[in-house]
Amino acid sequence: MIAQLDTDYLRLRPAKAWPRLIAYFLFEGRPLTTRGRWINPAVFALFRLWAALPLASREPDVVLILGVGRSGTTLLGKVLGLHRQAGFLNEPKALWQAALGDDDLIGSYSPRAGRYRMGEDDADAGKVRRLRRFYRAFGLISGSALVIDKYPELIFRTGFLARALPHARKIVILRDGWQTAASIAAWSERHGQAARDWWGNRDRKWRVLVDQVIRPDPYFAALAGELDAIASHTDRAAIEWLATSREALRLRAQADEKVLFLNFEDLAADPAGTCARLSAFCGMAPDRAVLDYAARHIAPPRRHARPGLHPVIDAMVAETMAGLGYDTGAAA
Repeated sequence: MIAQLDTDYLRLRPAKAWPRLIAYFLFEGRPLTTRGRWINPAVFALFRLWAALPLASREPDVVLILGVGRSGTTLLGKVLGLHRQAGFLNEPKALWQAALGDDDLIGSYSPRAGRYRMGEDDADAGKVRRLRRFYRAFGLISGSALVIDKYPELIFRTGFLARALPHARKIVILRDGWQTAASIAAWSERHGQAARDWWGNRDRKWRVLVDQVIRPDPYFAALAGELDAIASHTDRAAIEWLATSREALRLRAQADEKVLFLNFEDLAADPAGTCARLSAFCGMAPDRAVLDYAARHIAPPRRHARPGLHPVIDAMVAETMAGLGYDTGAAA
C-alpha cells in the first residue's frame, strides 16, 4: 500500500491521492528500514532547489502530531489528512534533515548522529527559513492550506518549535505503556534487518536517546548503571515510552491552548466524535469524509500480552500510566 493509500480512502476522496503521493515521493524520504531508498538523493536535490527558489505562496498552517510510535500516530495523521484543506506528511524526516542538518536519529540520511532535544537557541534563522520554505513548497505543490506533520520525536523539541513554528498546533497522542512497548518490539522484530531496526543503524537511535534524554534525567537514576546492558526490545521501548510520557506530562502542566492531549484508547472508543473534536482544534471545517473514514478504520488494536519488563522499568511504567489517567489494574 503505497503512501498509506487504500481503496476506501480513495473512494471517499480520490483527490487525496495527489498530496499523499507528492509527500511520499518528494518530501518524506525513505528511511533505512524500507525499500526504495534509491530515491533519497533526488529528494535531497529537490530540497536544495526549494531552498534556493523564491516561493511567494502563502505559508500553510501546521499541525504536528507528537508522541511515541505505535500509538496510533500514523492512523490519526492519515485520517486528518483526508480533510479537504489538509495534506499529510508521514514522518518527513528527510525534510527535517534537509532543513536542520542534525535531525537524523536513526541513520537514514547522514553519518552524523542527530539530536533528540532542541531548544529555542537551536532555531537559527537559516534552519527556520529552510523549514518554513519546505512546508510552503509542499503546500503549494499538493494544494494544501494546512499541513499535518506526524513526527513523534518532535515532542522533545518544543523549545525549538516555539520559535520556529510559533503558530503550529500540536496533538500529543499516547497509548497504554505496556501495549506500546510490546507493539514496538513486535514491529522491530518484523521489520528489522541485520543491524537496522527500530533503534536505528547499529543502535544509533538508542544510544542518542540514552545519552541525550535518559541519563540527564534524574528520574532514571535507578537504571543508570544498567542502561548500557539493556538489549531487550521491550525494555528499550518502555524506556522510550517513559521518556516521551514525561515530556507529555510537562507539556500538559503548561496548559498551552495550542496543545491537545489524547489517549489512543479514547480515539478508538469514539473515532468519529474524537476526530470531529480534533478537526475543530486544527481549525478545519466539518468534513463528513473524515468522520466516515475514522468510524470505519479506527478500532481498538489487537492486545498484546503484557511484556515481562525489567522490574524497575515495569514499576515506572505503572506509575507513569497512573499519572496519565490510566487504570493500571485494568490495563494490566
